[in-house]
Amino acid sequence: MKALIDAEEAKLLLDASIAGSLPDERGRFGPFGGRYIPETLVPAFERLEDGIREHLHTEDFQAAYRSELHGWVGRPTALTYAPRLSERWGAEVWLKREDLAHTGAHKINNAIGQALLAKRLGVKRVIAETGAGQHGVASAAACARVGLPCRVYMGAVDVERQAPNVDRMHRLGAEVFPVESADKTLRAAIDEALREWVTDPADIYYLIGSAVGAHPYPYLVRELQSVIGQEARAQILEMAGGLPDVAFACVGGGSNAIGLFYPLLGDRDIELIGVEAGGTGSGLGQNAATLATGTPGVLQGSYSIVLQDDHGNVRETHSISAGLDYSGVGPEHALLQAVGRVTYVAASDDEALAALEELCETEGILTALETAHAYASAKEWAKNNPGKRILIGNSGRGDKDMPTLTQFPPRTNVNAGT
Repeated sequence: MKALIDAEEAKLLLDASIAGSLPDERGRFGPFGGRYIPETLVPAFERLEDGIREHLHTEDFQAAYRSELHGWVGRPTALTYAPRLSERWGAEVWLKREDLAHTGAHKINNAIGQALLAKRLGVKRVIAETGAGQHGVASAAACARVGLPCRVYMGAVDVERQAPNVDRMHRLGAEVFPVESADKTLRAAIDEALREWVTDPADIYYLIGSAVGAHPYPYLVRELQSVIGQEARAQILEMAGGLPDVAFACVGGGSNAIGLFYPLLGDRDIELIGVEAGGTGSGLGQNAATLATGTPGVLQGSYSIVLQDDHGNVRETHSISAGLDYSGVGPEHALLQAVGRVTYVAASDDEALAALEELCETEGILTALETAHAYASAKEWAKNNPGKRILIGNSGRGDKDMPTLTQFPPRTNVNAGT
């Protein structure tokens, strides 16, 4: 759905976003964002906001952050041309390879940045939430790197379907806390992490994994993930000789997508398309397509678009991909939809599985189920736009999804002998 913002206001807000003026001093992206939190957390959020203002854009912090990105994370990540996929689709397809970053996904960009910040704020320990497990693994690794204890909250449903990442978190020294409340997925994990933070806000740092939650988290995560789009823009200009016609990214909470899209907002000839989880259908609880079917509301401290019923009760969601199985979305994505700069669509479970299989067969890349949604929609777009240059944010690798994928044997194998 689109929030009701008139054309003149939409233009002003988009211009402000491109200029880097959002969020405003109240932490708002137009009508979205803000801070809706219990009084007990106000000091912690104010300390975080002060810490960001004091450290984030200083030469000292940025030097330390860039050093970790280069020497430990492995940036810049590759931009890969996909020749066989391009031939099949009748397009020129390029992949921004966040799957090649340390720990296997884009989440590490944000995790190491926040871990460095937490260290400067003098906290005693870190807590985090995770859905697919990639942010949990990244948080565990980043905390090990800077020497801070880490506890990760993870919905019990996700603990079962993301067993390899649970083991990785343990081996990286983190404590994994299965959450049995509510829907037992990402939303429940975030709620539980917030509950613990309330108990000791002075000594705990909450290392949030997506561009969601109360201000300043959506801003902080965007700033740390924008390296994706900054690199991709420079790389595609050098390697392809021009900018893409369109860029695709999957959207759950939205950290991967905002990281790719934000540096491209000013290139208005580039169409930007975010892809949500269409699940098994359009009915209640069958999908996690928040921007397609949600309504404005407050979730976990932020005013955004939420999957909720007519009484404001948050709906349970479904997606084959744990990382997209979330009933909200970051407030900046809500704004970018409302002003018409980004289009948001949905891909079903079956479409994502087929796209993952095609990428494996044609390019030898096992992508994450989350990212597979972006490939599915990119393929459909290519059918109607032959010969165009397509950039896809490959947010993570699919090793973590093997417990799920083994339930769906490959339907074809074009590379197999007879």
